[in-house]
Amino acid sequence: MAPAALSTNSNGATNGASGKGVHQQQEIQCDAPPPVKVTTVDQLHALQKKTKPATPRTPQTPEDADRSDSALKSISASLASSSRSIGPQVVKGDPANQRRESFQQVSVVPARPHISDSAIKLTHILYNLSAAELYEQALRYEKGSYITSTGALAVLSGAKTGRSPKDKRVVKEETSQDDLWWGEGSPNIEMDEHTFMINRERAVDYLNSLDKVYVNDQFLNWDPDNQIKVRIISARAYHSLFMQNMCIRPSAEELENFGEPDFTIYNAGMFPANRFTHYMTSSTSIDINIKRKEMVILGTQYAGEMKKGLFSLMHYLMPKRGILSLHSGCNMSKDGSVSLFFGLSGTGKTTLSTDPNRYLIGDDEHCWTDNGVTNIEGGCYAKVINLSGEKEPEIFNAIKFGTVLENVVFDEHTRIVDYEDKSVTENTRACYPIEHIPNARLPCSGPHPTNVILLTCDAFGVLPPVSKLSHAQTMYHFISGYTAVVAGTEDGVKEPTATFSACFGAAFIMLHPTKYAAMLAERMQQHGATAWLVNTGWAGGAYGVGQRMKLSYTRKIIDAIHDGSLLKAQYTDTPIFNLHVPASCPGVPADLLKPETQWSDKGAYQATLSKVAGLFVNNFKKYSTYSVGGDDKLTREILAAGPQV
Repeated sequence: MAPAALSTNSNGATNGASGKGVHQQQEIQCDAPPPVKVTTVDQLHALQKKTKPATPRTPQTPEDADRSDSALKSISASLASSSRSIGPQVVKGDPANQRRESFQQVSVVPARPHISDSAIKLTHILYNLSAAELYEQALRYEKGSYITSTGALAVLSGAKTGRSPKDKRVVKEETSQDDLWWGEGSPNIEMDEHTFMINRERAVDYLNSLDKVYVNDQFLNWDPDNQIKVRIISARAYHSLFMQNMCIRPSAEELENFGEPDFTIYNAGMFPANRFTHYMTSSTSIDINIKRKEMVILGTQYAGEMKKGLFSLMHYLMPKRGILSLHSGCNMSKDGSVSLFFGLSGTGKTTLSTDPNRYLIGDDEHCWTDNGVTNIEGGCYAKVINLSGEKEPEIFNAIKFGTVLENVVFDEHTRIVDYEDKSVTENTRACYPIEHIPNARLPCSGPHPTNVILLTCDAFGVLPPVSKLSHAQTMYHFISGYTAVVAGTEDGVKEPTATFSACFGAAFIMLHPTKYAAMLAERMQQHGATAWLVNTGWAGGAYGVGQRMKLSYTRKIIDAIHDGSLLKAQYTDTPIFNLHVPASCPGVPADLLKPETQWSDKGAYQATLSKVAGLFVNNFKKYSTYSVGGDDKLTREILAAGPQV
């Protein structure tokens, strides 16, 4: 018998044709689940989230409780100031997510003489949040934070869109002053311990005045025997996510047993330094105290200050352990051949070390130990001005959820980033975990390097695209750290400017450059590495006359270095610089390898070559009187490897 037809009456009830509407309605099965048993929207939202793993996690045993209590005491001690030795009371979690009752359960601190209201203030610690949680914090509380079309977090770093090297200070104290490099050419501008404590107090008081601060406990260096524990205390979610990407991310178990950090950063960059404080020349100050194992940031929100501050620390600590710290990119072939890439901004260090046919060990900071090379960091910090998927697909595709995009411009509706737009700054950057690169090598370590590649962007157009260096030449060009920058062209073509940065990272080194250079040469000789000088700059004339070297040609040169074919080439020496230049390279026009053949005006070439050589000689004068171990033999050997004017 066919089922009775259903109809709907004027009240919306469904009735059968037989008129037995009530009984028919009871027989209909409903697939909908029972309603959620809540009485408020807040209760409904609470069901949406699983119990999130607090770090330290919610105590389950007395041992867990002790670890949790120890971690909170450690953070409190980090935030202590001279006015209160134990630091503020610490309450974990975002106050926006705290139920009102939880605040009523906090015991009141009994009145004590000589304390201020800040000494009894609760400080909410957002500890090692996930990327998703930090997104929410940034989008909710930090103006200028947006999600782009690929899922990256776009942020603004404020008035400072780059580092402030002239505002960096290092405390001159008894434990390190005899080791550090001071004087002409050194990035280490001294300050005394008292002034450091004034700035530290200013930073800590500012952080304690906030409703909440972000704390990251992380690691530096993939070498487990030489890993450094760092704590970063910051006021912005963007800074916390940035450092989560750039440092090595600990496992839950490692966090449980993290203990006291080896070094702490106080990032109070939203608050200015007092310009009337001794040694201050502006409202920005980045201060490192090796004895106290602390760094203070005031007056700049540019996140790169934290990354490079930690790199400066490693440049001091690692050589003291007999380990060479390097400002370089690093990759490895599938058969285990490792290459190091040195170069200043704009030379192609990140681009060339990120090779789809090789494993990426790291793009910027490394250690060369007795066992091989290890990355210091857990992420990459790439310049993205004029970035395109065609030229740099690995970096382009790495910009997704979890990536921090600094100071980029995007379409208001589609959120598509315009990487060619430099309205905010030309120094637009992307910070992403190294896992975003498909061929990243994890853990980030490898055997001893086979090739050491020094990259330079010679905008004067006189250096060859590639040349093989002797060990003495390697030390000379490593210490010189040469590149050239081009001026803006709004008022017509302007002359390039030479830039010399010792060890291709003068702003971050702590010891004298010859110490790093001697360690590099020693390791190269010990492990049979070959050094190359690769010019990614101009050919056929200086900037405005010649043309920038094609990236495709540079990649062919790098490929020939890696496959060993360039070692088999015939070589000739250039005048003045005495560089060993190959006669041929697969995939590269032979006449391009000899710069003088590309210049139509041979006289202009000779004059420019002599001019650039003179710039090298003048720059090196500040190193010429330095002796290693009381002997100037090494210094004389290095000087002899430079250009002969």
